Amino acid sequence: MKEINITDIEGFQVGHAQDDTNATGCTVIISKEGAVAGVDVRGGGPATRETDLLNPKNMVEQVHAVVLSGGSAFGLESSSGVMQYLSEREIGFAMKGITIPIVCQASLFDCSVANPKAYPDKEMGYQACINAEKNMPEQGNVGAGTGASVGKFLGFDKAMKTGLGYAAYQVHDLKVGAIVALNACGDIYFPNSDKRIAGIYDQENNLEINSEEAILEMYEKIMKDPMANTTISCIITNADLTKAQMNKVASVAHNGYAHCIRPVHTSNDGDTIFALGSKKVKADPDVVGIMATKAIEMAIVNAATKAKAAYGLTSYMKLHK
Repeated sequence: MKEINITDIEGFQVGHAQDDTNATGCTVIISKEGAVAGVDVRGGGPATRETDLLNPKNMVEQVHAVVLSGGSAFGLESSSGVMQYLSEREIGFAMKGITIPIVCQASLFDCSVANPKAYPDKEMGYQACINAEKNMPEQGNVGAGTGASVGKFLGFDKAMKTGLGYAAYQVHDLKVGAIVALNACGDIYFPNSDKRIAGIYDQENNLEINSEEAILEMYEKIMKDPMANTTISCIITNADLTKAQMNKVASVAHNGYAHCIRPVHTSNDGDTIFALGSKKVKADPDVVGIMATKAIEMAIVNAATKAKAAYGLTSYMKLHK
């Protein structure tokens, strides 16, 4: 298995748009030809759009874009801009003389970072599509990761800055990649290790604090003060799989979350993974699931290590320069 660029996976375009001043943004993954899609929502507090369509028992077989955004539920507006962009180009599901783009979305809560009233709107979603035409996405403080952070359990002043990351792998002709906006409650670790990347950090005393231990020690606080955290992702692959199989890939890929985030899938998270297949290469769904898990793991690492310190928060990059 070799590492490749996310843009080497045919059939997809990725673009970001963001408001750096107000610390929010969105990322769009476009499939002009339509992609077979699945989703698995594990968190207890998701902000999502059109996920029911991806149930194998429902009619629509293809989607044309997935949006990852900040802004919590307000950020779902950015999909309207993606809808407009696709509609203008007659990309979508043909029905009774009109073309309806199928756009799915998940949003994370970044409203406490800078301006709580700011969120990705229709114009930002449209701009992300324009930027996707170049298909040269960056990592770090961009797109849906602009306002992302981790380790907020003891207060925002002890959080660390994270962002958006991606990774992709290839085995023979099969290519699988992942795009992750990392905004977890828990600490972030290198996969299957105890080497921490980010989490609760006391800047004043230069002290790392274990999130799981802090949560257990402050059980009463959890009950009284719900947190707003979410890690949202999209798997892309050139595999030719069914809708049911793509849902399974999305489910298996959550193992990547578990290998890197502690704790994960809490009741106040909105942890969501989409999976898109461009139907180019026959593949075993279990192999795709293994590769997707690896891609999620490395995308999480990149989202944490490539983020720059911002909005008063330190980052792995700053602490290890």
